Amino acid sequence: FRNERWNCSLDGRTSLLKRGFKETAFLYAVSSAALTHSLARACSAGRMERCTCGDSPGLENRKAWQWGVCGDNLKYSTKFLKHFVGQKKIGKDLRAKVDIHNTDVGIKTVKNGLKTTCKCHGVSGSCAVRTCWKQLSPFHETGKILKLRYDDAIKIFSATNDAVGHSELMGVQRHSRSPKSPAAPRPTDLVYVEDSPSFCRPSKYSLGTAGRTCSREASCDSLCCGRGYNTQSQMVTFSCHCHVQWCCYVECQQCMQEEVIYSCKQ
Repeated sequence: FRNERWNCSLDGRTSLLKRGFKETAFLYAVSSAALTHSLARACSAGRMERCTCGDSPGLENRKAWQWGVCGDNLKYSTKFLKHFVGQKKIGKDLRAKVDIHNTDVGIKTVKNGLKTTCKCHGVSGSCAVRTCWKQLSPFHETGKILKLRYDDAIKIFSATNDAVGHSELMGVQRHSRSPKSPAAPRPTDLVYVEDSPSFCRPSKYSLGTAGRTCSREASCDSLCCGRGYNTQSQMVTFSCHCHVQWCCYVECQQCMQEEVIYSCKQ
């Protein structure tokens, strides 16, 4: 978000969490994903007393993490998170349904990143015995996926399903053949109910974009909201002419170069 008007920072603007913007949807999803991911990793690393390796209910498997063959315990972390946010499920209003949906999107995104990792054991590196376990993708990959979900977030409304007699989330799919026909969002779609503010000026939702650094070619026009940008030159120091010395360190010189900084006007 560094090149966008909303830079994914609350910074004292927690009022954003009380609204139904697509930025709020992203925060719910990335928070639930982070908690799910962190707990699953903590279990497999032996940092939690209440859980151990994934798919390893036996006591002997509790020692497996010492050998690097301990699976991330997604089952425990998902169960914990469902219980942690369970109180919101009593809500019947549209906003409660949206928050639950976006929380689930975060959990599902982490689940989809679960992959099987294997290690070979044998003489001279042979694979006579192979141990496999489940491992989560690095969290930055989950973050990238959720950013794409944010870019394609769907504005929804509540509609009554005549077949079952209760309300459901409905919205217009971005790539629908019939733009006016409502459809239920997919389980992987982030959803929101309110159009976002511009975030150009300081408000209870954002610090605004004045003073933000930008790229003249890529982001200044959008980020500065048409106010223009300041240009400033400064000298920066960086490591250069690096050589590996025997043994065993890298020796570098310090060089200086001029760098041009662009920042949004007030």
